[in-house]
Amino acid sequence: QVQLVESGGGLVQPGGSLRLSCAASGSIFSIYAMGWYRQAPGKQRELVAAITGGSSTNYADSVKGRFIISRDNAKNTVYLQMNSLKPEDTAVYYCNARNQIATSYVYWGQGTQVTVSS
Repeated sequence: QVQLVESGGGLVQPGGSLRLSCAASGSIFSIYAMGWYRQAPGKQRELVAAITGGSSTNYADSVKGRFIISRDNAKNTVYLQMNSLKPEDTAVYYCNARNQIATSYVYWGQGTQVTVSS
């Protein structure tokens, strides 16, 4: 069992920055691929960025060049640095953990709201 707790969301003006954090507990963090997803009102949840245990990353086209995902295995934490934020980035952001060995084990955080508005 893995528990995920997100933090760092809030209200920011267009062009601003936020950093989201997701603290994990309950298992060996390094064997989990971690991801950030988001869901805007009326839309499906979508992958924003992901990072493997070996720190390989991938990003949605809409955030490439603006967002950076990283992880600190010593702190059991994954981060999402969001720069040059746009109103269309407004959504609830969810942290996700997927066991890279037993891939059916997938966990979600409770979500954190990010609102980009002037």
